[in-house]
Amino acid sequence: MSRPIILGIVGDSAAGKTTLTRGLAHLLGEENVTIICTDDYHRYDRKQRAEIGITALHPDCNYLDIMQQHLSLLRTGQPILKPIYSHKTGTFEPPHYVKPSKFVIVEGLLGYATRGARDCYDVKVYLAPPESLRAKWKIKRDILKRGYTEAQVRAELEKREPDSDAYIRPQRRWADLIVSFYPPRDQVEETNSHLNVRLVLRPTIPHPDFTQVLAQSSSNVKPAIRLGLDRDMNKPVDVLEVDGHANNEQVRELEKVICDESPNLLSFCSREGNSEMGTLIGTTGETLQSHPLALTQLLIAYHMLKAV
Repeated sequence: MSRPIILGIVGDSAAGKTTLTRGLAHLLGEENVTIICTDDYHRYDRKQRAEIGITALHPDCNYLDIMQQHLSLLRTGQPILKPIYSHKTGTFEPPHYVKPSKFVIVEGLLGYATRGARDCYDVKVYLAPPESLRAKWKIKRDILKRGYTEAQVRAELEKREPDSDAYIRPQRRWADLIVSFYPPRDQVEETNSHLNVRLVLRPTIPHPDFTQVLAQSSSNVKPAIRLGLDRDMNKPVDVLEVDGHANNEQVRELEKVICDESPNLLSFCSREGNSEMGTLIGTTGETLQSHPLALTQLLIAYHMLKAV
């Protein structure tokens, strides 16, 4: 391999970027993965943002030019001196010297904000959960990990909404794969392992042949895994949906579709060989298993491995 393979994971605050990134790093082998968080390129710390009246989502609050420069260096296999922003304290820490591994995962708010940055990725993913679910995730995270009250988090969500609408959500247009976890109709309060997932497969990269799944969808009984046609941002797309109640047999069938396209990927991307694939931490700290999350990780890993 002459250079690292770079994956972008972009989405709004608490959209699930870190959960997906950590799972992929484990799946691909943490020794093979370098993780870059674009939040480290904030121009102002938390106190300065409050004084100026700007949110972290606004392009003017971030050194997008330096981020783009660093992505270009990483793409050619060169090291960078990366800034560090602490979400816990809201301040900056000393920079880290970072050398790219075989795979580089770049996750954050504004990863696709510039043309130069977008050109650095081999695979681009956008996370788009329903706003009601994202709000629940953000409230839970910011209370448990960042010391906020629920009222403070809700006020911050309201303050950030104009910038989310203007700068974050429009980036989905650049994604190869759009990932939307959502609760089943009969479990609207679900936020963890029983969530369904909707995967919009853009034709910008070659996806696995899921026609076998499409053939299963002709049944009168709604299958747990479905493939259909839809439109996203006025363009035709394939949509793969996986329900949270999908059983092991159904999941293995879809895994086979993904992994059999390239036999040398089997040992690397099979869920049977990666028991922690699709795991997440529940509300009370317990470890949960999600088939939709596991298959999402598997599909993204497939694209990263195919790009090697």
